[in-house]
Amino acid sequence: MNLRLQKRLAADVLKCSEKRILFDTNRLEDIKGAITKMDIRALIADRVIQKKPMKSVSRCRARKIAIQKRKGDRKGMGSRKGKKTARSPRKSVWIKKIRIQRNFLKELKNKGIITKPDYHSLYNKSKGGFFRSKRHIKLYIEEHELAKK
Repeated sequence: MNLRLQKRLAADVLKCSEKRILFDTNRLEDIKGAITKMDIRALIADRVIQKKPMKSVSRCRARKIAIQKRKGDRKGMGSRKGKKTARSPRKSVWIKKIRIQRNFLKELKNKGIITKPDYHSLYNKSKGGFFRSKRHIKLYIEEHELAKK
């Protein structure tokens, strides 16, 4: 039984591809008799001719990966693109580091652990990038015996 015309008309009416048209196998005779768009519309209303749902890409794997990324996984060396400075810019790293150092020095000065001249010399060293971290400042103070007892 050749139903190509009916399939084409149904695709036209339902505004989809002919591949997505589904005929009720029990009512093939009624479908064969339908030769106008009006007949096809009547059969669509009776649910004799239907449109198959769209096939889409499953989001299951994408959701699973998103959950892993939220946990902090998938960030190893093999997943990285760009330099270290592209992922965290030099300037923002510097700002973070210098704020910690300056706050630490201010705290030491306010508590009276270091003198004002020592504070200024350490501040300038910090500003010049001499210290790597807050811990480095502590080591420097211990080595040079700048802390008051």
